[in-house]
Amino acid sequence: MKAQKAARITFPFTSLRLLLPAIAPSWRFFDSVSDSPRVDYAVLATPDEVAGHWQEFRPRPAVVSPFTMLCRFLWNPQWNENLFLVSLAERMVSPGTPETDAHSERELLLRIARHLHLQGACAPGSHLQIRLRFISRADTGNGIVSHIAYVSSPRLIAELI
Repeated sequence: MKAQKAARITFPFTSLRLLLPAIAPSWRFFDSVSDSPRVDYAVLATPDEVAGHWQEFRPRPAVVSPFTMLCRFLWNPQWNENLFLVSLAERMVSPGTPETDAHSERELLLRIARHLHLQGACAPGSHLQIRLRFISRADTGNGIVSHIAYVSSPRLIAELI
């Protein structure tokens, strides 16, 4: 009888203990904080053109209102896609198979080309080139360092969409 009573008393606390990490996750599962990838793109008129003006794909806003944060907390499919793009960028620079790298590059190019096409930001016959830029804190001081880890070859946007 005492065992049943003790089980009834600890049961709610056990459930709460199991549910608490899902409600307030711990970030201790990260081994280390690595460089933050950014995907830049350039729209070129010809495949031989040298990309002079690179634009960051979906740059993060400097300021987000509390209402927007609340809305994004409940529904934010674009952020999920951005996380997917980050994982593709990280996968491209990590050791892997040529098939994995080709798939990651194709997915990045495809998603950027579709976005540009829907925005009407590219002319027919334009070419798309991407680069992966990694941001990190400088070893000395509080500066931020950016280094380019990958640059793709130009691809015809019409073939991607």
